[in-house]
Amino acid sequence: MIELVADLTLQNKRFAGTILPKGTYLYCGSANGPGGIAARVKRHCKTTKKPHWHVDELTSNGAGRVVSVLVVPGGNECELRARLQGPDGCIPAPGFGSSDCSSCQSHLIGWSARDLTDIMIILAGGV
Repeated sequence: MIELVADLTLQNKRFAGTILPKGTYLYCGSANGPGGIAARVKRHCKTTKKPHWHVDELTSNGAGRVVSVLVVPGGNECELRARLQGPDGCIPAPGFGSSDCSSCQSHLIGWSARDLTDIMIILAGGV
C-alpha cells in the first residue's frame, strides 16, 4: 500500500502527464528476480533509487511512501489484483506495472475508504 502525500504528475514516458491524486494506492507485483520478495520490498521502501519499475516513480523523492506490505507466498499478482480491485476499484493509469501482462488493465489500483482489515476479508473470500 502506497500513500501519496500530494498529487503526483507521472513523468515516465508511457504515462507522462497522468496525474495521480493524493491518496492511497495498491500495487500488485511479483518478485521473481534475485533476492526475491525481501529485496523487492526493500527497494520499493527506499526513497532514493534509480528508476527501474513503474512503481519507483510513486516511491521516490518524497512522492509517496510505502505504508504496508502484504506478502502472498506462491500468489499470483494478476489474481491478487483482480480480487483487491473489486467492483469499485479505480484504475488510475492503465498499463501501470502490467506492461508484461496481457490480461490486466493495470497492477496499480486506487484505493478509497478501505483499510487493511478489508483487504484481509477480501483475501479470505468475503466481500
